[in-house]
Amino acid sequence: MKPNARLSSTADAVLGSPACDLARSRVMGADSGGGGPELPPLHVRRYGEAGPVVFVLHGGPAAAGNAAPIARGLSESFRAIEPFQRGSGDEPLTVARHVADLDALVRATDSPGRPVVVGESWGAMLALAYAAAHPEALSAVVLVGCGTFDPASRARMHELIAQRRAAARDAYDYDAEPAEDLALPFDERAHSETWNDMLEAQARGVYPAAFAAIDLPVLMIHGAYDPHPGQMIHRVLAQYMPRIEYHELTDCGHSPWLERHARAAFFAKLSVWLGEQFGIPVIER
Repeated sequence: MKPNARLSSTADAVLGSPACDLARSRVMGADSGGGGPELPPLHVRRYGEAGPVVFVLHGGPAAAGNAAPIARGLSESFRAIEPFQRGSGDEPLTVARHVADLDALVRATDSPGRPVVVGESWGAMLALAYAAAHPEALSAVVLVGCGTFDPASRARMHELIAQRRAAARDAYDYDAEPAEDLALPFDERAHSETWNDMLEAQARGVYPAAFAAIDLPVLMIHGAYDPHPGQMIHRVLAQYMPRIEYHELTDCGHSPWLERHARAAFFAKLSVWLGEQFGIPVIER
């Protein structure tokens, strides 16, 4: 997972987009009303006023707010919902806890059809864990800069990072613009608890084997310069998900929405592919 170099202590009061709900939405159990699922205390940002629903999951784990540019970039054609995953607290965080939180939010959201989940980095891994547990709740899944699910891929990632740092090169970004300050303070404990639980689940053989339950279209978008070895990760996932499509972006690192040479191609591929899943036309920008 990418270090949290771009996060700061600022909150999300100013988002700079009329398509976004500037009044921060805090989803609480009391908001569920009568008969609906009880919602976890998730902080949520919403973008767009019309269109199919797309949930956009941040990476980290615990890099809350990093997915804002993706959600905002989709807001012209879709209603993008950016939940901030649960932070550290009285109970240790697990992948199952995050999956349950997301499921409560998905099922409580008014959507004309089944939504799509887009996840970046760790968020892509969470998207797969959610889709494996609740494939009936989604119409498709998008993985952006997906993390690793096997020791060989992780070893290659660490090797690439070490090589680049030794050569005084950026380990993660190819030619990225500075990120906006839309993130919350980094929760180190939430990061450690969540990531350790994912690694333990992999060691027990839970993931990626559980992804065999995902009989959905899956798009994997990956930067060619991303130290997470995209083609290796794709080969592992394709053993369990035959419907996965791999799309690699040249001159692109771990965050394609920030890359000068790949940002336009990233949003074009993502938006058009989402439109195809929902059966609506989307004009490439």
